[in-house]
Amino acid sequence: MNNRSLGSQGLVCSALGLGCMGMSFAYGTPESRDSTEALATLEAAYALGITHFDTAEVYGPWQNEELIGAFLSGRRQKLTIASKFGFTIGEDRRISGLDGSIINAKRACEGTLKRLGTDYLDLYYLHRLDPATPIEDTVGAMAELVREGKVRYLGLSEVSAATLKRAHAVHPISALQSEYSLWERGVEREVLPACRELGIGLVPYCPLGRGFLTGTARRAEDYARDGDMRAHQPRFQADNFDRNQALSRSLGQLAAKKGCSSAQLAIAWLLAQGPDIVPIPGTRRRTHLADNVAASHVSLASCDLMALEEMFPRGAAFGERYGQTQMAWVDR
Repeated sequence: MNNRSLGSQGLVCSALGLGCMGMSFAYGTPESRDSTEALATLEAAYALGITHFDTAEVYGPWQNEELIGAFLSGRRQKLTIASKFGFTIGEDRRISGLDGSIINAKRACEGTLKRLGTDYLDLYYLHRLDPATPIEDTVGAMAELVREGKVRYLGLSEVSAATLKRAHAVHPISALQSEYSLWERGVEREVLPACRELGIGLVPYCPLGRGFLTGTARRAEDYARDGDMRAHQPRFQADNFDRNQALSRSLGQLAAKKGCSSAQLAIAWLLAQGPDIVPIPGTRRRTHLADNVAASHVSLASCDLMALEEMFPRGAAFGERYGQTQMAWVDR
């Protein structure tokens, strides 16, 4: 797999990364998550050329970082490991709010390094903007971690162009992580142009729309309410689901003409949006991994891009991408 640069500060990684959240959190149920298969998937991803692995303190919480730590042994120097902080997490593992404070930035980093079994992170993100803490203070604390050698590069997640510019003025930001896909193109308005103005790479998460763009999505009520985030997301509910299914079917029809899968077409579209974009499709099992990686070999002609543009104009998806609480955590 080819490499790409994330930002202008020197961070280089594989053109596709692996989002590891679903191995420990947010999808399925605790009973359905298989750590043995997850480790095998991590190994297979590395064998296929993926070197960029994305985790976070809140995934589990904590369990996903421990899983990645078990995978790192013997190959740390060959990998780009990204993690995130910014939530208040109780001893009962419940998430109660946002915390981008100076104290939490340092505390969270120490915990992450311990769970991963490493002495540095390649990329450290603020997971969500904390309205109670000026972004300058948060990034200032993160910059101190860089000076201490605990972090190599800094990133932010789901922030506005204005916040991104304020942060970048304190310390160079190498990567912005945000939801970006055929059915979620909001970053194209202001955020992506700001990234390019400042020399910041974009890391799209959920490039397959939480499975919707693969053609395998089910209605919200068919997902476990106590373990799967899709059970609570408007795009999977009621009439929104039916309308979004029509979009998914159209994508599948075009993919069939191209001789590839819907997932490959969706990822290939993202890769075609610019060399500064590194998508991180997530999967819990090896069965989907090779299909996702093969997207890096799918070539899109101008007529393909035009067809996708007509099929998925900005705002094409029906319903908000998150419920009310989580949308309130997105800096817009």
